[in-house]
Formats: sequence, structure tokens, C-alpha cells
Amino acid sequence: MKNNNKSLTQKYLDALSYEVIGAAIAVHKELGSGLLESVYHICMKEELSLRNITFATEVAVPIIYNEKIINVDLRCDFFIENCLVVELKAIQEIIPIHEAQLLTYMRLLKSPKGILINFTCNNIFKEGQKTFINDYYRYLQRE
Repeated sequence: MKNNNKSLTQKYLDALSYEVIGAAIAVHKELGSGLLESVYHICMKEELSLRNITFATEVAVPIIYNEKIINVDLRCDFFIENCLVVELKAIQEIIPIHEAQLLTYMRLLKSPKGILINFTCNNIFKEGQKTFINDYYRYLQRE
């Protein structure tokens, strides 16, 4: 899947999200739960590459305050095709601060959609992922 962002639609972004969640399911099926986040991160890079999904990893999230770039080290795990933020976790429970982190990265990167994936679960699809959208998504054309 490749998109130049000029023709980004909700339909395309939904299909891309489905592919990314599928990649996470494949990684989880192979490894199970109980490993460090860094292991899942490396394996997700491999799986996304196998699926020909374009991504950047450990992307610096820009902070602009009073029209100045603030030097902080915020990084999102994956920025997929310049339109989808993916944050990985390998923790017992997702708490509101993790969701807030993803939503903030989405806003700062002007990303219409984000997925929070937690590999410490039995089933990625049912309990290990949560998808978020924002106003950028709502303003995209449906098809």
C-alpha cells in the first residue's frame, strides 16, 4: 500500500489500518505475549516491510511553542505512510495516559488516525488494539 497523501481518503486509511493491525496479529501469533516492547518493535518493522507498507520509525514529534521549535525528545514508534501513527506497548494494562500520548502525537503530526497496540494480551484484535480518529480524519473524503 502506498499513498502520496494528496488523495488520502477515509477508505484508504481504514484499509491501511486493517493491514497494520494484521501485521501486529502476525507478530503476536508468532511470538505470543511476555516480551519487551523493543522486541515487538523490531518484529513489526520486519512484518511491515514484508507487507510493503512504507513507514518511519522512532519519528521525532515536533513541539512548537510561541512559534519556536522546542528541543524535546518525543518520538512515536511508527508513522506509517505519513498518515497513521502507531504506538506499541507491552504492558499489563493500557491506561488513559497512553491514549493521551497517542492522541497528542496524532495532533502534533497532523495525522488523522492512530492505533495503540498492546502485545500483552491473548488476542490483538479483540483486546490488544485501540484505534483513534480526530478532526483530520473527519474532514477526509470517504472514498
